[in-house]
Amino acid sequence: MVEQAPFTPATKLPPAPQYGQDTLGELLPSAAHALGVNGFANPLKLPATRRVNLVMVDGLGWNQLKANLAHAPFLRSIFSQAQRLTTGFPSTTATSLSSLGTGVSPGTHGLVGYDVIDPERRRVVNQLGGWPTNLNPALWQPLPTVFETIAAHGVHVATVSLGLFADSALTRAALRGPTFIAANSLAARSRATTEVFAKERHALVYTYFNELDKAGHKYGVDSDQWRHTLEELDYTIKLMVSRLPAGTSVLITGDHGMVDVSASQRIDYSLEPELIEAVELTSGEPRGVQLSFAANTPEATRAKVRAAWIERYGTKAWVLTRDEAIAYGLFGQLREGVAERLGDLLILAAEPVAFYDGRRVAPTAFEMIGQHGSLTTAERIVPLLSVHTG
Repeated sequence: MVEQAPFTPATKLPPAPQYGQDTLGELLPSAAHALGVNGFANPLKLPATRRVNLVMVDGLGWNQLKANLAHAPFLRSIFSQAQRLTTGFPSTTATSLSSLGTGVSPGTHGLVGYDVIDPERRRVVNQLGGWPTNLNPALWQPLPTVFETIAAHGVHVATVSLGLFADSALTRAALRGPTFIAANSLAARSRATTEVFAKERHALVYTYFNELDKAGHKYGVDSDQWRHTLEELDYTIKLMVSRLPAGTSVLITGDHGMVDVSASQRIDYSLEPELIEAVELTSGEPRGVQLSFAANTPEATRAKVRAAWIERYGTKAWVLTRDEAIAYGLFGQLREGVAERLGDLLILAAEPVAFYDGRRVAPTAFEMIGQHGSLTTAERIVPLLSVHTG
């Protein structure tokens, strides 16, 4: 257990995700078992079926949905039987969708953040965009995906998502395997999903919606725009479910929740020299900063920087070394070479605050209201709602 520093947030460091029990990593293996694919456990106890529609609503957190059920009548009608899942850590799209696709912990699949370190070339790699041409996603994440294994057993597997993700690095690294069907509008994705099931009797379709996440980042989760987007998604999903064949299991979940951060709490830590002394690279997310020291930085300097963070922001964030975070179990079991992708020092927001390296990010990054990436319940707990068409 990590000892609490002299200056700590009011809340204790939350428990590490229980990988193998109730995280997003258990969802596809459980679905595979339900579809009759050998070799998978079913920790989520999903019922046997011939068809599964896995609906991922990016940015759909448990807390946010529960607080806004009045705006989602269809999801409200099935919410009473919803399960609570945890996202793993960090609570960010690249990591969560990789856990979903591979069925393993972040430390095993290796996509351990929005921005991570490529230790061989000593550079920062963004896991969602700007992927280097000389970094092979299939080698960066070499494990087979659950999608690939399901397809190899004769089940038709398809992804219905925006066309721009068809050949993205994240798709090639952690979501590879399905036939990709590009559909950009909500209606087009709904229609494409139902068309697959109209043709295939034994199938898994992964349907991805990103609209709620975009609304949350731009306007915040406590906004009319976010609630309006939730209403549109709720109607789209209801209509899609109504058109699916009888006997289809529909699983609806999210990859993270969100916390609204006011402009005054979006902090440029690069303006405070004591917080970045000897820091060579900055990665992670604004609510889960990772700092990497230059090679051969003395331990005394590392300890000095950590103490500066604790003194300056220790009431708003948990400050952990990489070794402490790993020992605490935040990333689960680590595959060889993954530890080096992490920063030496992690700053994990406990309050509605976000930390930026203003030297590295675009000025528009400071305009983002809805944020995620840390360990709070609002960010890491997502719903699993299910309905079986009859």
